[in-house]
Amino acid sequence: MSRSYLTTPLFYVNAEPHLGHTYTMVVVDTVARYARSRGVETFFLTGTDEHGDKIVEAAQAAGETPKAYADRISALFRSTWDACGIRYDHFIRTTDEHHRQFVRDVLSRIHATGDIYFGEYAGLYCTGCERFYTEKELVDGKCPDHKIEPRFIKEENYFFRMSRYQQRLLDHLRDHPDWIRPERYRNEILGFLREPLQDLSISRPKARLTWGIELPFDSNFVTYVWFDALLNYASAAALQGERFFADFWPCAEHFIAKDILKPHGVYWPTMLMAAGLPLYRHLNVHGYWTVEGDKMSKSLGNVVAPRAMIEKYGNDPFRYFLLRESVFGLDADFREETLVNRYNGDLANNVGNLVSRTLSMLQRYFQGAIPEPTRPEPIDRELEDAYAAAEREIDEHMASLLFNRALESLLRATDRANKYIVETAPFTLAKQPAEMARVGTILATLADALVRTARLAAPFLPDTATRIADLLALSPGALDGPTPAWGRALPAGHRVRPSAALFPRIESRK
Repeated sequence: MSRSYLTTPLFYVNAEPHLGHTYTMVVVDTVARYARSRGVETFFLTGTDEHGDKIVEAAQAAGETPKAYADRISALFRSTWDACGIRYDHFIRTTDEHHRQFVRDVLSRIHATGDIYFGEYAGLYCTGCERFYTEKELVDGKCPDHKIEPRFIKEENYFFRMSRYQQRLLDHLRDHPDWIRPERYRNEILGFLREPLQDLSISRPKARLTWGIELPFDSNFVTYVWFDALLNYASAAALQGERFFADFWPCAEHFIAKDILKPHGVYWPTMLMAAGLPLYRHLNVHGYWTVEGDKMSKSLGNVVAPRAMIEKYGNDPFRYFLLRESVFGLDADFREETLVNRYNGDLANNVGNLVSRTLSMLQRYFQGAIPEPTRPEPIDRELEDAYAAAEREIDEHMASLLFNRALESLLRATDRANKYIVETAPFTLAKQPAEMARVGTILATLADALVRTARLAAPFLPDTATRIADLLALSPGALDGPTPAWGRALPAGHRVRPSAALFPRIESRK
C-alpha cells in the first residue's frame, strides 16, 4: 500500500496562531484529505516548538514560567486547528517526555561518532532567529527577517560537524532534483552550499539559558532549539512503533514556509545523515502572506486571526480563499474584499447555485426522488466528460501542489453543470407533460454531477462536501473509495432532501 507521512513545521509558541500558520495547516490538511481519498495510508503530524530564548522572553513578558506559558499557547494552537476542522493524527510538543528522550538519544549517538565536539565560537547572534549570522547574510548590517542588528556573542559550546556532510548533501540534491520544491528553493540551497559549510553550534550554556533539553553528555548545557525541534519529525514517527517508522519515515513530506528553509534544507538533512537515518522524500516550501501589501505586524494592527475569519465567513470559504488566491511557493496577499468576491462569485453563484437549483427542481417535479433516466443525449455526455476531465486535472495539479489550479478545474466542472441547466432548460420542458421523461434524465444527470462535485471538493472544502452529501441523503463514507460509474451514484427512487443555501451571499448578512 502507498503511504504518506505529512508534517508541518512545529509552530513556535512565542506568538498566537495567525494567517501564515493557518495557510500551512490548510495546505497539509488538504494534501492529507486528498491522499486518503485516493486510498493512500496517511499520517499527518503537527505540533509546537517550545524551547529557547524567545520563549523565555515571551513568558517573562506575560508574567509566567516558560512551561506555563508554553502550555497555554500550545493549547491555543491546538484548539485553533480543531476549530478550523484540521484532521491531524498527532500533535507533538518539544516538551513531551518521549521527544526529550529521543533528542538525547540522537545526541548521544552522534557524539559517540565524533561528530560533536567542544569549542569556542564568536559571532553575530539574532535572538529572533535564535542563530548566528555571517556578515554576508546580513542586509545593511541587520537580520534580513527581523530587521535588527544582531548582537556579538563569544562563548564556548558544543558543535556539530556539519561541514563533514556538505558534499554528501550536494550529491543528494544533484541526484534528486525535485527533493526541494519548488525549484527556486532548491536553487537557494545550492547557492548557499557554494560556500564552505560551517559547523553548527548545537548547545547553549545554562549560564545564559536553562529552558531547553539538557545535553546527555554535559549537564552544563542545553540543546540548541533547532537541533531539538527538527528531530520532532523522527521522534513522532518513532513513537508510533518500529514498524510504523520503517513504513512511513521514507515517505516523509515536510511542508514549511520559506523563512525556515536553511534549517530544513541544510541542518536537518545533515543531522539525519549523522544519525544514520534516511532523508525525507520532499521538502515543500511556500511563500509569505502579506495583508493588503504590507507584512503582518502587531504594530500595524494587521495580523489576521484565523478564528475571526472563520466566525465571519465560515471555515470552507476561508480555506477556499487561501488555496485559490495563492500559488504554492510564491508570496500571496490577503485582502478581505477579495475573499468576499471569491465567496460570492465562486462559491455562492457557482457551487451553491448548482446545488440549490438541482435540489429545488427534484423536489418540485419528482417530490425529491431521483428519476429513472432514459437514453442520454450528447449534451448529457458532455457534462459527464467535464467531470471526468476535472478529476484527471485535479490529480495532475495535486501532484505538483498547484492547489489553485486544482480548484479552477473543480469550478470549471460546476460552471459547466450550471450552463447545462440553462442549455437543457428542464424548468421549461416541465411545462409539457410529454417531456417529463427528458426532464427526469436531466435531473438524474445533475444529481450525479452533485455527487461528483462533493467528491472532488472534499479535500478542499470538507464541510461543503459533507453538507452536499447530507442533502443528497448519502450514507456516511459514500464520498470515499473509487468513483462510481456515471449514473450509479444515486439509484432511481432514492430520495434527496429539500434544498438549502450553502453559501448565502455576503451582502445579505447584517
